[in-house]
Parts: sequence; C-alpha cells; structure tokens
Amino acid sequence: MLSDGDRRHLVDVAWRSVVARVNGSRILPAASRLQLPSASGVFVTLKVDGQLRGCLGTLESLSDLASETVRCAADAASRDPRFPAVGPHELDALALEISVLGPFERIDPRRPDAVSIGLHGLLVERGRRRGLLLPQVASEWQWDVEQFLRQTCVKAGLAAEAWERDAIVYRFTADVFGTGL
Repeated sequence: MLSDGDRRHLVDVAWRSVVARVNGSRILPAASRLQLPSASGVFVTLKVDGQLRGCLGTLESLSDLASETVRCAADAASRDPRFPAVGPHELDALALEISVLGPFERIDPRRPDAVSIGLHGLLVERGRRRGLLLPQVASEWQWDVEQFLRQTCVKAGLAAEAWERDAIVYRFTADVFGTGL
C-alpha cells in the first residue's frame, strides 16, 4: 500500500506530533510533497515496554493521510480515555505503530475462510454501535477467529455473540509499521 519512503515520512510526522503534544508545543501540520494514497482509516498505537499506552484513529476515508496521522498520533498520546496523557519521562521508552487501513469488505463471519488471523482486522456494527480491532490484535493475544469476533463485538459494546445474530461484520487489511517493532 505504501512505499518505504511514505512509511518513514508518516512515522516522522507522527513522532514529531507526539513529542510536540507531550511537551506542550505547537503541533505543526504535515507539510508533504509525497502523494500518499487515500485510505479507509489510520490508527496510531503507542506502547511502552510492549504494553499498550494509547491508541486512537479514524475510520473516515482519508484524502490527507499525513494530516490525519499527525492528529491521531497527538490524540493517542493525550486523549485515549483508558490512559493518562503520556509524560515527557516516557518518550525515550515509547514505541509508535501506525496502521493504515485498507478498504472495508462486508463478510459472512460464519464462512470458514472469512477471517485470517494476522491478515484481517475486524469492524463490527449494529445500529450506532461499532467496534474495531486491528489485524495485529488477534495475533498479539493469540486469539482464534471466534475469540476475535467476540472481542470485536465487546469492543462495540455489544453482546459477545452479536456477530452470530444481527451485527454487520467487515474485514480489512492494514499496512502496519513504526518504531520498536
């Protein structure tokens, strides 16, 4: 999906955004001459010693991937409601991962070949509720397909078995890259 140069550029602008937010500096826009592809979304994940420290993103179709990466990186460092804001003392230990999402494909999750662990991420929707888990999450937690589906439903605030009933399930791939991987 992205060239090595595109990846390096996005990691650079994301990292500068995190550092600026943590230090209370002005976050500079992602001025770029690169022609980055559009995407179905982008998520920025921050970890310290392999443990999640923040992760936020967007599911909007992106026309300006670099600017959205800058915004999501700053938000992951300061606005993830599960964690306090990242402090300056954490910057040296911080690893940054960017997931650029490919298109969403509606699936029948009961099909045996519908989801491949490590390749596909999941988005589950019902009404106004939706939850997304990135492709790497199932691998990191060593989940099978059913566990992945159930946990994505839980993330959406739905019953774990909603994927078997009335929830709409999408799969997607992602280009995942960053520092400390």
